[in-house]
Amino acid sequence: MSTGTIVAIIVVILVVAACVVAVITQTRRRRLRERFGPEYDRVLDETDSRRKAEAELTHRERRVRSLDIRPLDPASRAKHAAQWTRIQERFVDMPQEAVADAQLLVVTVMTDRGYPTEQEDQVLADLSVEHAQTLDHYRAASAVGAQAAPGSATTEDLRQAMIHYRVLFQDMLGEPAADQEPDSAGGRTVLDDREDIQQQTPRT
Repeated sequence: MSTGTIVAIIVVILVVAACVVAVITQTRRRRLRERFGPEYDRVLDETDSRRKAEAELTHRERRVRSLDIRPLDPASRAKHAAQWTRIQERFVDMPQEAVADAQLLVVTVMTDRGYPTEQEDQVLADLSVEHAQTLDHYRAASAVGAQAAPGSATTEDLRQAMIHYRVLFQDMLGEPAADQEPDSAGGRTVLDDREDIQQQTPRT
């Protein structure tokens, strides 16, 4: 076999290998985008490197696979749903306390599902693997909760925090997450079939 033929074969092999790598990379990138949604772009902005961002997201997937994440049994789901209803009913009279209780309930559900909850940053990273579409609701609600502690959150802030917590709460319970406002015809929100917290005003 001539040297020219050998070189040509090597070139073909390298081209094919490059094409295979490109396909694998694009497939992985598409899968990560579909799984993490807005979290993909957030991590990309934070790392300013697509390679580092995808490595971080892949690491999150491996970590969550190593955890004992499990769905809630029907009894636990019913118990937590009832707890949420009681918390929501308290919002009219004690909005700040209701928001704090909502946060505690969400963390309790995380714990019952098997998520470690000791470190906030790690909580967000772990949740992003299976709950990326509702994770920004948790971030927004937590931000309001931090304001609520010193009493600087407005009633509207607290109302929005309850809405945000509810979206992630439903997602953690395995229920469809919907956070739309009531429609013009008086449609219901996701927060309660009996009384909309979106229309409630705390008593003064």
